[in-house]
Amino acid sequence: MGVVVLIGRILFAVLFIGSGLGHLSQNDDVAAYAEARGVKNARIWVLVSGVAFLIGGLGVALGIWADLAALGLGVLALATAVFVHHPWTDEGDTRQVEFTQFMKDLSLAGGGISLWILISALGSSLPFMITGPRFHLSL
Repeated sequence: MGVVVLIGRILFAVLFIGSGLGHLSQNDDVAAYAEARGVKNARIWVLVSGVAFLIGGLGVALGIWADLAALGLGVLALATAVFVHHPWTDEGDTRQVEFTQFMKDLSLAGGGISLWILISALGSSLPFMITGPRFHLSL
């Protein structure tokens, strides 16, 4: 079971690590998109979210406070869905694209929250973790 959880953690984290690197390396383009979506101080938020995606993704993948990292990524994905990918404000093709991104972020939020509960509940019994969980929950 530990190997399967490790594979799941890595697969979940890959999107966030890639997105974080993209936010940091293509800051101007991502900030312009975020600004067009109504995000105030977009450049700062893109940098902050890029660092958070990268740190959270690495934390989940490597098993460094992976429960806290998964929770953070879940909350950040939910915030991104609501504040950036709000299809109810769009029309036409843009609405469909933003709806897809909105649904993707909702799914990632659910995955992050589920992973937080799983890691917090299984705790130190999970192999392939550098640190134990920050939360100790029971199922």
